[in-house]
Amino acid sequence: MTTTAFSSLTLTPELLANLQSLEYKVMTPIQAQSLPAILKGKDVQAQAKTGSGKTAAFGIGLLHKLDAQTYLTQSLVLCPTRELADQVSKEIRRLARAIPNTKILTLCGGTPIGPQLASLEHHPHIVVGTPGRILKHLKKGSLKLDSLKILVLDEADRMLDMGFHEDIMLIIDRTPRQRQTLLFSATYPDEIKGISDAIQNDPVDIHVESLHDNRKIQQVFYEIQKGERTKALVALLHHYRPESSVVFCNRRQQCNELAEELWRQGFHALALNGDLEQKDRDKVLVQFSNKSSSILIATDVAARGLDIKDLPVVINFELSPDPEIHIHRIGRTGRAGNKGLALSLFMASEAPKVNAIEEYQDRPVRIDTTSSLKMRENFKLSPPMVTLCINGGRKDKVRAGDILGALTANTNLPGKQIGKIDIFDNLAYVAVERPIAKQALRILSEGKIKGRKFRIRKL
Repeated sequence: MTTTAFSSLTLTPELLANLQSLEYKVMTPIQAQSLPAILKGKDVQAQAKTGSGKTAAFGIGLLHKLDAQTYLTQSLVLCPTRELADQVSKEIRRLARAIPNTKILTLCGGTPIGPQLASLEHHPHIVVGTPGRILKHLKKGSLKLDSLKILVLDEADRMLDMGFHEDIMLIIDRTPRQRQTLLFSATYPDEIKGISDAIQNDPVDIHVESLHDNRKIQQVFYEIQKGERTKALVALLHHYRPESSVVFCNRRQQCNELAEELWRQGFHALALNGDLEQKDRDKVLVQFSNKSSSILIATDVAARGLDIKDLPVVINFELSPDPEIHIHRIGRTGRAGNKGLALSLFMASEAPKVNAIEEYQDRPVRIDTTSSLKMRENFKLSPPMVTLCINGGRKDKVRAGDILGALTANTNLPGKQIGKIDIFDNLAYVAVERPIAKQALRILSEGKIKGRKFRIRKL
């Protein structure tokens, strides 16, 4: 396999030096195929899955064109969810370290509009956001796109799935006709072709292999009888004992019911669905990504934008009717050189879906029976970490180092037993190993963070 170094690109020495400091040496396939066209100013229509490196591809393109001395909004990135928008903003900020005074602003729903209005008084260079909130600011006149050079639609297929087509077209109507438009999508339905035809000018068409390396992801399908679905899922958890797993359902109501049933059976399971308020969604995602919850149950739309590294198992509680979505689901495991496991349940009546998956991936699937699964006595799947919630965050100037210091300074808690720390505007979360959870809770409750007392609770 040929590899292409970032140093082969016509980028500024500062951008190249920063890429090297971030250990970005060799381009991923999507970067190698799309960046030359993006840097030449061409429109690009690219099919690439989450985790393929597409954010760096368009992020480098935006920064290459940026005039940091001109304080006008020059690039807009539209994302389907706040989580994805936050991830994209963080990645572009890392890439922008070489360009002093670059202002990148995230504008999403589910957060107060007042602080966003204040931030928009000084025009950001790059705006990343969700269509609904971007359109709201455009209608208010608080966001101006007259000087826009580049528009990015990230995960365009999911934005259409979530009903954002009209909002996207209204936003595009307020951008200059002479602009570069980059469209990234994990799947390629007809609607994507339609939107590309409407908004792009002779785009370079890029398809990165969306099938996953069969050597990295082991797939096993289990045929079940009617009414056995939940029982079969519990058997899978007993047999494979995954530390973390994402379970996909097709309906949000099913997610909630399944999470409740698994709780009753002693599993730490959380449901992610579109009905959750943003702060509750953040809380669910924090607990799953920091290993305080073993099982995340989600629909495809709710799970979009998740970036969970090192996920050992994906379980399809129900098969998707679309084989491309099935491939996208299972691609969340087996990343970064790790091996992954994808387990799927189906009834005889769903055999056409299995056939469609075999045809799409051009190879047969392995089908097994649930009788081969071993049930274990007194089995518990306890997550290794516990999350502590701190009633203070970014707006209180609380940083991860302050929390780590409060837990380890003048205490006998070793830093290696403290896990992921997540800081939000008004809350912070810290994961600690289960055996030290009570001690950590007591230290934070009785002590101070940055010289201040905060309310602490265990989730």
